[in-house]
Amino acid sequence: MDKKEDNKKSANEQLQEKLFLAKKSCWNKFVDKDRDAVFRFGEGYKRFMDSSKTERRCVENIIAILKKHEFKDMAYASKLKAGDKVFKNIKGKCVIAAIVGKNSEQLQLVGSHVDSPRLDLKPLPIFEESGLALLKTHYYGGVKKYHWVNTPLALHGVVFTKEGKKMTISIGEEGSDPKFIIPDLLPHLAKTQMERKADKVVEGEELNILVGNIPINDDKIKEQVKLSVLKHLHDKFGITEEDFACAELELVPAGHPVDIGFDRALIGTYGQDDKVCVYSSLMALVEVNAPAHTAVGFFVDKEEIGSTGDTGAASFVLKNFCCDFLKLTGKDISTSSLLEKSNAISADVTAGVDPNFKDVNDPLNASVLGRGVSVEKYGGGGGKYSTNDASAEYMQFMRGILDKNKIPWQTGELGKIDLGGGGTIGMYLSRYGMNCVDAGPCVLGMHSTCEVASKVDIYCGYLLYKAFFKE
Repeated sequence: MDKKEDNKKSANEQLQEKLFLAKKSCWNKFVDKDRDAVFRFGEGYKRFMDSSKTERRCVENIIAILKKHEFKDMAYASKLKAGDKVFKNIKGKCVIAAIVGKNSEQLQLVGSHVDSPRLDLKPLPIFEESGLALLKTHYYGGVKKYHWVNTPLALHGVVFTKEGKKMTISIGEEGSDPKFIIPDLLPHLAKTQMERKADKVVEGEELNILVGNIPINDDKIKEQVKLSVLKHLHDKFGITEEDFACAELELVPAGHPVDIGFDRALIGTYGQDDKVCVYSSLMALVEVNAPAHTAVGFFVDKEEIGSTGDTGAASFVLKNFCCDFLKLTGKDISTSSLLEKSNAISADVTAGVDPNFKDVNDPLNASVLGRGVSVEKYGGGGGKYSTNDASAEYMQFMRGILDKNKIPWQTGELGKIDLGGGGTIGMYLSRYGMNCVDAGPCVLGMHSTCEVASKVDIYCGYLLYKAFFKE
């Protein structure tokens, strides 16, 4: 704005411009080459998402990218010095990667989670009913169960045979692959079903997957279609019905990430919560050189079910990593001291304002797609339960990074006080005494089979994580 235009404004208009927070799209801050960079980043992200639908496959891809950028397996390191790049693989479901800083007594850590809501097979899932073979499932994480019916699904995971052989299964992603589906009740017969409450329209025990229809041609066999399916699985993978008890098999939406809208500004795909932050923080980490403090990417499992288990943020995987790290760097400080001095970002998505359902938000404190990365002081539910509440000092520290690097950002909270709420791994990072705040893009349709995010918000998240690692 030139001085002539500025002079036309009244004193109060100029004061308003100075004092009010401007809330507007950040797309116009990215023009020409900068906008090209936003779209290129989105293409790389879509490729990553296309092959990272489960936590195991996501971890495999993270490690492949780390190795491509000369990160070494920490298990084979005898000593670490400034500039060294290492990673620790925890059971194929959690990865901690680090670039040793000039000051290795403080971490700049960005944590994200590799798991997403899905359908897991039960330990003994296969049965036959009405001439069809089906698989029983148990949903994982917070879902609207009716999202998952009449949706083509793919099957991923591992199974161990009785002989101890590990079989990897991936069916439904290729165009020629068969898909799987949960049939819903037709409207003509759904009068009673439609009288149920929304969380009961489809019950958990009704999430049964169609997997076969051709019977074995033998009248002596009672469950002929079930036997036919088991024969197929045994012929192809060598597994029996008992082996399902020693398996981790997951159903996720089949299909590929897509651009949304005439302008292709948005991305629609399954699992953006929270693999959008996994990818953007991973790309930020591998592009960092000679950080002042040790830069750490913490890619963790089990967030969607409370971060429990041996690969979740509530476990001691981070503490164990720090113990190993201090031994290899030769620093004479305690693990607790290292963690307490550190800074962290809990990189996770938040809810964007849905124009169709605006009444669930406080309009003054809600994130909007296209306005940059969302930095939220706290999450949790009413009364700030189950959350971390970042200090004013740390919020100012984060604002300094954002402003210094001219990164568009916004702030808000996850819905109205007594209506919304949600947790992240931030509460588990902050328990070590480290500073922590939540930051990531906002999305529409969180926990659905197709979530939507803005490419510019994703890119702004990447810019923040990269600047944070360098700080």
